[in-house]
Amino acid sequence: METGIQAHQFVHAVSSPRAAGICTEMLEVAAEATRAGDYDLAAEIYSSQLVDLQHPDRGICLLKADSLAQAGRIAEALDSYCTAANIGKLRPDELQLLVVNIARTLREKELNIHGKAKSCHKIGNGDDDVEADTEAFEDEPLDLFSCRLCRCLLSEPTTMECGHTFCKHCLEKETVKDCIQCKHKLNKKDVQILPIGLRVNVILSSLLDKWFDSESKARRHWIEGEVSQKKHDYTDALEKYNKALELAPSVGRLLGQRAELHLESKNYSQAIQDAESLCRLNPLWPKAHYIKASALSKANRNDEALKEYFMCVALKPDWMMVKLEAQKVLSELFSSVFEKDGQPTPIHPLQGGPSTRLKPPALYGSLNPFTTPQKLGCSSQDLEFRVSKSSLCDGPSDSSKHPLSPSSEAEKPLLEDAKSLASVLAAQPAPPGSLKRRHSGDGIAFSPPSKLLRPDEACSSSHLPAAYLWGRTVSSDLLDSRDMECSLCMRLFFEPVSTPCGHTFCLKCLERCLDHNPNCPLCKENLSEYLATRGFNKTLLMEEVLQRYLGDELAERKKVHEEEMKELANLNQEVPIFVCTMAFPTIPCPLHIFEPRYRLMIRRSMETGTKQFGMCIADELKGFADYGCMLEVRDVKFFPDGRSVVDTIGVSRFKVLSHGQRDGYNTAKIEYLEDKKVEGQELVELQKLYVSVYDQASGWFTSLKDNMTSQIISHFGHLPGKDPDPQGNPSGPAWAWWLLAVLPLDNRAQLTILAMPSLKDRLIAIRRVLIFVTRKRPR
Repeated sequence: METGIQAHQFVHAVSSPRAAGICTEMLEVAAEATRAGDYDLAAEIYSSQLVDLQHPDRGICLLKADSLAQAGRIAEALDSYCTAANIGKLRPDELQLLVVNIARTLREKELNIHGKAKSCHKIGNGDDDVEADTEAFEDEPLDLFSCRLCRCLLSEPTTMECGHTFCKHCLEKETVKDCIQCKHKLNKKDVQILPIGLRVNVILSSLLDKWFDSESKARRHWIEGEVSQKKHDYTDALEKYNKALELAPSVGRLLGQRAELHLESKNYSQAIQDAESLCRLNPLWPKAHYIKASALSKANRNDEALKEYFMCVALKPDWMMVKLEAQKVLSELFSSVFEKDGQPTPIHPLQGGPSTRLKPPALYGSLNPFTTPQKLGCSSQDLEFRVSKSSLCDGPSDSSKHPLSPSSEAEKPLLEDAKSLASVLAAQPAPPGSLKRRHSGDGIAFSPPSKLLRPDEACSSSHLPAAYLWGRTVSSDLLDSRDMECSLCMRLFFEPVSTPCGHTFCLKCLERCLDHNPNCPLCKENLSEYLATRGFNKTLLMEEVLQRYLGDELAERKKVHEEEMKELANLNQEVPIFVCTMAFPTIPCPLHIFEPRYRLMIRRSMETGTKQFGMCIADELKGFADYGCMLEVRDVKFFPDGRSVVDTIGVSRFKVLSHGQRDGYNTAKIEYLEDKKVEGQELVELQKLYVSVYDQASGWFTSLKDNMTSQIISHFGHLPGKDPDPQGNPSGPAWAWWLLAVLPLDNRAQLTILAMPSLKDRLIAIRRVLIFVTRKRPR
């Protein structure tokens, strides 16, 4: 049983609860049986109640009908629904369980689909809102080249700042506020994406046109047709759709769009023809059957429309809108059979023999396949009055002998309506365990789509276009790595990023260009705001295309990049050198970066993971000094124009062995410097000197004026404490470097002390400087 059915029980009011023969206790037992899922017991109780009544109760008839329907006994349920319809018109909401259970029987018995129905290929809703009250089949994968908004081939592909790509016309819709995949908010105003609007991705657009030429052209015609259709220019829209279908005849959604156009223009015959083709092309797509049902309904072919509505519900049980349509059509068909001039037929269906059965002979004759052959000894309430099928097919010759048979020309419409209802319902699958045998003349047989497909067979059916079965694939003849080369480095894209103007570059190439100029390297569009947001997200579609179709070439390209990064990460062989000022171990050194070469240098130091570079002062002959200090980046703050403030701290000293250059900035081969350790008497003397110089430095610092002290503290911090072990740090105690940074010495004097490999010599030099500045200080 359907979960939705069990969750909601339908209660029909008993017309005359106090009528003779009605036992309220038994009705409560039947209701409890229904809640417990024992529908057969409930139906038996309701039947026993109806037998004891002088006049049938419409509410009990409906309760019995619902119980039989939920038990899968559709044929018997129809008898009770017919009885209720004869007493009073059936409302659409009273037929919900009948519709649901006929659809369930179709799904399980005819389509061999068990559990929740799903289509084996995903096409989606597109721009229409026909399925607005239902969920699309979100659990099935889309094609790599499909737009996630319209679910069609990307047309005018436009890459957003987050790296996802959609059709341009999809992003232009007012309803699109953020990325459907990552929820990135669009900077949108008056439909346009700020700051420069929507621009087509040049590379992706050319690739799609090359790889899927016919479908790409068809998609453009399709979109133009949709625009014309919205303007009610049906002639132009039809012309565009026809051109599109000539190029891509196997695209089911396109065929469905043309069918909907025919519906809007009231060309129902063409709409039905397109819908039938669509059902053959995509037999398990619920919307295909919905379009066909709508066209048939508009053409007043309600009996055929009802069959398609049943198929929709069978394929998608939670499609509430279609259920309501099916209930409405079924209600109208019942009314057309059992009402004439608004007057029901006042006949008791359970009294007397077979001659007093309620259904008109034509209707009953077509519903015969639902019934189970009975023996003559069966009870009166289960006895079915059978009329030969010739009474429905060959006229009233035999059926006219029966008192309920049509006997005049005025009653012919009733016969025709009975045929319509019968044609829809008569050939439904037999209830479980039925001995029914279907004859060739038992009404119009219900034909499930194509052949009876199991879910696994359906997904491999040759009726489905390749694009929906296996996804679009690119022919090897059309693949050319040169189509995916960066225009800056002339190599295969690596970490491709797309600018707001629609051009694609390698991430590193684009960053280097923007270091020098905030304009696009190709079209010269100003990218200042793009640069300010640092929104360099990879173009995910291009990345996936490279991985899928040029995997070997991409692996080689990645290998080259990794070798370059490995070389840059070697902080002995080729250390980047920032030529600016003196830096010391353990001392902060904030830097303002604005030159393009140093932007590149800092970025590389971050990308390699070392986060380190050397700092040296300038040298007129060699370019930079032979000694320097390694700095480690602690934080980087970027400005909108590309400049940055880098917070660094000194790590260790080094000696330059050779000078070099790379991409505009200086490099050096270096060796690291460490203080020579001493022992014995030398260590004792070093400790005495260490304490003496520290006390001297502390006295000098505390003797400074308040404003001077505040400035030093704000920039360098307080004087570090005295380490218990003078030789604990290979570069020496931190307070010595702090003192060297704040003392009023020129760079050359500082460089001389920095280069000393002996802590003793360095302390002696600092003591001399302290003595000198103390004597020079004004009193």
